[in-house]
Amino acid sequence: MQLYATFDHNIYFEMAISTLEKKGIKKENIYAVPLDNRTKERKLFDSIHRSDGTSLIDIGMALATAFSVIGISIGFELAWGPIYWGLISAFIGFVLGVAIRLFTELVIKKRKRVLKGKHMEVILIVDCEEGQAEIVENILWEHFAAGVAKIKKS
Repeated sequence: MQLYATFDHNIYFEMAISTLEKKGIKKENIYAVPLDNRTKERKLFDSIHRSDGTSLIDIGMALATAFSVIGISIGFELAWGPIYWGLISAFIGFVLGVAIRLFTELVIKKRKRVLKGKHMEVILIVDCEEGQAEIVENILWEHFAAGVAKIKKS
């Protein structure tokens, strides 16, 4: 039987390997495969085929709505009237919101990524007997595996 587990490369990963060796799993039956980190920066703008789940216009739309309400209210007393001032203030709010979102994505989140660093993940493959599979799985979960999968050999 083979068990696959993913770990962040930290002390718990090393402890899991040593615990498996203490439980009778031979070194020849334990394989650790480090995954390569992304070398390119992620794209900021989405395409029709790929999206990262972050929106650049969410704050812009909210600020456009709020600014347009304020612009319409003030527009009753100004020369061009409420419709023009509502549209002008909605445009200003949208541009301000997109600028805020671009600033957070390009400056603040990039700074957090640099401070946090990129953690390498490791795939751990363990060959064992079917009787040992439950013990091995429990050991992997106890040492904070991100995920575990079992595959029976034919």
